[in-house]
Amino acid sequence: MPRKARLDVPGALHHIMVRGINKSTIFDDDQDRQKFLERLGGNIVEAKCSVYAWVLMTNHVHLLFKSGGKGISTVMRKLLTWYAIYYNRRHKRTGHLFENRYKSILCDEDNYLLALIRYIHLNPVRAGMVKTMEELDRYPWSGHSAIMEKKECPWLDGNYVLLQFNDTKRKARNAYRQFVHEGFDMGRKPELTGGGLVRSLGGWSQVQSAQGKGQKTEYDERILGSGDFVTAIFKEAEDKQMRQFKIKRTGLTITGIIERECKTARISEKELKNGSKRMIVRTVREKIARRGVEELGLTSAEIARNLGVCTSTVTRALVRGEKAA
Repeated sequence: MPRKARLDVPGALHHIMVRGINKSTIFDDDQDRQKFLERLGGNIVEAKCSVYAWVLMTNHVHLLFKSGGKGISTVMRKLLTWYAIYYNRRHKRTGHLFENRYKSILCDEDNYLLALIRYIHLNPVRAGMVKTMEELDRYPWSGHSAIMEKKECPWLDGNYVLLQFNDTKRKARNAYRQFVHEGFDMGRKPELTGGGLVRSLGGWSQVQSAQGKGQKTEYDERILGSGDFVTAIFKEAEDKQMRQFKIKRTGLTITGIIERECKTARISEKELKNGSKRMIVRTVREKIARRGVEELGLTSAEIARNLGVCTSTVTRALVRGEKAA
């Protein structure tokens, strides 16, 4: 069964989960973790996102952030491509570092923001890496220590988190800390790591209650939220698809874009598709990739097939184009 397209709604709250391929290690030491955070912070600031929670584990990462105007794809593509190249070079390895696709859950902020912040920041506790609240306060590889002012993390919007508890910072921090502490014995919460009917309604008891009353609700595994929230997201996604459909109705295709850009730059399509590294060819490839994403809504893999190159080549071209812009 084909995977559903990612729901990338600008300005929405997303719970991102990144895992090493075959559950392999993605951070060997503190240098790796620090490099990852430096790159993440730079991308977050550049894309004007708001981060509310994060944690780095040995073989996976959790992020909770509200995306900027360009959505989550730009931030995550730049981050993971750069880090994979850095990690492979430093540790003298080859091949994929991450699973083929990071998991992205679009979340109802009004109902799930605080629960997700707590769940993400308690990952080291559930993994047995941290035993007490005092240890968690000082654990350097999660956003909790930054909210507790034990670690600097200028790109984490800790003030927004604290405002959910109290207008006075000291009282807010104490209330937040107590809230996190109350979750120590909760264990895993599968309903917070994906959508679906059970998660949308908040558990099996709510599902059974709704079914007993003959109620029906919209749900989707890519969304964490109630039926009304799911419906609203579907409507926004449909509006985006309609805009792209209108562009396609004009007859614009990736083939047409390739022909037009090659003609304008006076290069042959053969050279473009043979992986030439000439500067003019690379520039045209970047422009085609960007137009394919922005105007046609194509994935990097779809663009790569039309350009005769690998997906990673297109991903790097998009990153270079964004930097130039």
